[in-house]
Amino acid sequence: MFRPPRFSKRDGGQPCPHPFKEESLGFKRILVPLDGSKTSEAILPKIEELAPVLKASICLLQVVYVQTILDMDRTEIQEALVREADDYLRRIEERVKAKGLKVESYVRYDDNAEEILAHSDKKDIDLIMMSTHGRSGVKRWLLGSIAEKILRHATKPIFLIRQAE
Repeated sequence: MFRPPRFSKRDGGQPCPHPFKEESLGFKRILVPLDGSKTSEAILPKIEELAPVLKASICLLQVVYVQTILDMDRTEIQEALVREADDYLRRIEERVKAKGLKVESYVRYDDNAEEILAHSDKKDIDLIMMSTHGRSGVKRWLLGSIAEKILRHATKPIFLIRQAE
């Protein structure tokens, strides 16, 4: 369980309360971008631990995008991806709500990092919490890093957990 830090006096080691107050952090809405992978879901236990302490609501988000495919109806594919993302988020939402937490979920369409940042501004998000795949070197260069883009451009605090591949 998340607990505020406590510091000890030098004269006898008696704990003295830290001026930390959960409410003083102001993290009332936490954005959790998910991509359907187990790696992205690795952040959920931390959120389930932290949200009640902060008395924060959780905003789940999945961004979908259709790559151009020859001879395929892009609209049909987009609709199917949005339905699939919505079903996925509803399952996660039910699991988190069962733990007594306030949760809402959204599906957005287009570029991952840009949509995550836009959503954080539009929905008055106070904190972005997410897992990162932990790619480096050539894989990062080829695949890019959504987490890195968010770190570079976010105007909100970010809490990242790195997962080894």
